[in-house]
Amino acid sequence: MKHRVVYNFERADAAVVERLGAYGVATVHEAQGRSGLMHPYMRPIYPGARVAGTAVTVLAHPGDNMMIHAALDTVRPGDVLVVALSADCTDGFFGDLLAVSCQAHGVRGLVIDAGVRDTRDLTEMEFPVWSRAVHSKGTVKETPGSVNVDVVCAGASVRPGDAVIGDADGVCVVRREDAAAAADAAGARIDKEEAKRARLKAGELGLDMDGLRDKLIRLGVEFER
Repeated sequence: MKHRVVYNFERADAAVVERLGAYGVATVHEAQGRSGLMHPYMRPIYPGARVAGTAVTVLAHPGDNMMIHAALDTVRPGDVLVVALSADCTDGFFGDLLAVSCQAHGVRGLVIDAGVRDTRDLTEMEFPVWSRAVHSKGTVKETPGSVNVDVVCAGASVRPGDAVIGDADGVCVVRREDAAAAADAAGARIDKEEAKRARLKAGELGLDMDGLRDKLIRLGVEFER
């Protein structure tokens, strides 16, 4: 297997990524056709954590965080590290020292399908992390992997430069070439929801607003008054 560290790749437009982050994971996921979500076990390590950036991808191996260090040689301000593992592992791959290095290079956050440690320090630093686990078990630096190749992280396909957003609802990935269209669709969805919210506040039922009463009748449900 060939191992690579790739430096040059196209990134999603920064302004578009900011828009996606403002709309949030749930809205963007729905707006782009209910796609791009990572598995629900990927949780933020502290309440209120949010991130929006472009993916620098890492393919690492269980118990070895060497390729995260290699990835930091390729980052630009506004990137998010996305770390996938070649096999399931919950070891603590990332702690406060790596976070210091990330912040020094403008990395906005970490998404890792493994464990992290030093979470109190990461919280105090306000460095947002979404991880599979929190685990104090450390790692070694012995096994080669790759940086900025296509990966599957927590069930979601991620390519270098794709938009990655995270919040309390999880993590969503948007393909870089689809980012502008997804942002437009998310904005339209927000406008539509605002209109529906006003109708719901006025007492109208979603049952009628969305035509569900008629649908239930067509499906054979009888409403007994």
